Amino acid sequence: MPDYSDAHLKQILTGTRSIAVVGVSTNPVRPSNYVARYLGLKGFRVHPVNPASAGDMLYGAKVVGSLADVNEPVDMVDIFRRPEFVPAIVDEAIDVFPDLKAIWMQIGIEHPEAAAKAEARGITVIQNRCPKIEYQRLFGELRMGGFATGVISSKLK
Repeated sequence: MPDYSDAHLKQILTGTRSIAVVGVSTNPVRPSNYVARYLGLKGFRVHPVNPASAGDMLYGAKVVGSLADVNEPVDMVDIFRRPEFVPAIVDEAIDVFPDLKAIWMQIGIEHPEAAAKAEARGITVIQNRCPKIEYQRLFGELRMGGFATGVISSKLK
């Protein structure tokens, strides 16, 4: 059984500085776009990866076509691709980033075989979770009910 305890997730997030977001969209209404934006606003170095948008700029970073095109070390690979694409992404991540700490598969994405392969290399794998949601939850940006901590009122002004 994987360890998705709050302490474990918090340890991953606090130990991560650089994240490659695979499958990121330049469309601002897509979840991959606003997750990448949020992570960047929280101080993570975000490397957008999407061959369909390679060369475009996204939140101050150039979108690259593959993980091999990221020219800096990466601590975490965040995957926004369907499960059938996960094994190739995991293989490339293992090959390209020898010091990779974590692979994070977004909500709805799981691939036990690819996860086992990464874990055998000492890489932590989180499946079917969102680092943005977990960050907000673990660092006090969401209340128990899931609402933002800003003032919410039904009063008419």
